[in-house]
Amino acid sequence: MNALAATNRNFRLASRLLGLDSKLEKSLLIPFREIKVECTIPKDDGTIASFVGFRVQHDNARGPMKGGIRYHPEVEPDEVNALAQLMTWKTAVANIPYGGAKGGIGCDPSKLSISELERLTRVFTQKIHDLIGIHTDVPAPDMGTGPQTMAWILDEYSKFHGYSPAVVTGKPIDLGGSLGRDAATGRGVMFGTEALLNEHGKSISGQRFVIQGFGNVGSWAAKLISEQGGKIVAVSDITGAIKNKDGIDIESLLNYTKEHRGVKGFDGAHPIDANSILVEDCDILIPAALGGVINRENANEIKAKFIIEAANHPTDPDADEILSKKGVVILPDIYANSGGVTVSYFEWVQNIQGFMWEEEKVNDELKTYMNRGFKDMKEMCKTHSCDLRMGAFTLGVNRVARATVLRGWGA
Repeated sequence: MNALAATNRNFRLASRLLGLDSKLEKSLLIPFREIKVECTIPKDDGTIASFVGFRVQHDNARGPMKGGIRYHPEVEPDEVNALAQLMTWKTAVANIPYGGAKGGIGCDPSKLSISELERLTRVFTQKIHDLIGIHTDVPAPDMGTGPQTMAWILDEYSKFHGYSPAVVTGKPIDLGGSLGRDAATGRGVMFGTEALLNEHGKSISGQRFVIQGFGNVGSWAAKLISEQGGKIVAVSDITGAIKNKDGIDIESLLNYTKEHRGVKGFDGAHPIDANSILVEDCDILIPAALGGVINRENANEIKAKFIIEAANHPTDPDADEILSKKGVVILPDIYANSGGVTVSYFEWVQNIQGFMWEEEKVNDELKTYMNRGFKDMKEMCKTHSCDLRMGAFTLGVNRVARATVLRGWGA
């Protein structure tokens, strides 16, 4: 089942639990707007290249739409639709005043020079500047983009609308980016894990963790969890996988990966088959890389008692069913990885106020939002006698549905 089918399925299950009107259900599922634009640029060698840029704006009932812009050669429309919809529910679960969006450009950023990427970003911004905005749609970085991309979008957008730092988040600090934004998703994963374990009478300290993916989210989660006394026994990334049953020294690994651009060859652990990372013996498994990695082929082999979904849609519905029967507790992605969008909201607030916060305030506020979100999700689990995934979906869908009706849906 692809990401869109799985997201639609979860939405419909939540809708049934909530008893939503069928017309309202259909309305909530259809995107507000889908944008597709041609972006033609001169390359450094003088040739002309064309790329397709897109933006799916899913829902704005609760506020401006929010979501990342990715640069990737294989941009799949269904996946982008699914991720835009997930952002609608995720922002509602976090209870921040946004809707959902997603977009990007079908390109391979590794094959473009910095100047070509800048030209491409500026042309894309010129094509969509009337459809994004501080109170309309606020993009952020995603796969293949980063603070520099956001800086170019800000500059190009400002040529049309005046200086508008709040039009994008995930910006460089010097242009109004928020302190703590870089670590936010990983820190949110840590706070979510802490809340879940507390619910089960446990703490992070002494638990054995396996982390699949050692990019921004996985590496920050590993660092913060190890600082809390958690033992990271195995990690993997695109270069390979490593294991040390006594616990990996995360600080040393972080220094190693900065120099060698991957975990492969790290001498504080021994190499293992990257395909076995998800089924390694541990207490808590954190998939922090790609979607669909936990499926019916490997779900029975998983030994973890808890799964924290730091990636988007890492567990497919078949695996969900198998793991549920095994008694594995899954902390769903729309709650677990919402730390990034929550701190993006803090950045947007700081930009609108023109008043920047200290990093300690950012982290304290994030903890408050993550703890409140967990409590709200658990309440929905009790109300509807459902698991955490359905608790999160019913929470998010219910908030969006209520806002839609209050604003005069169907009038």
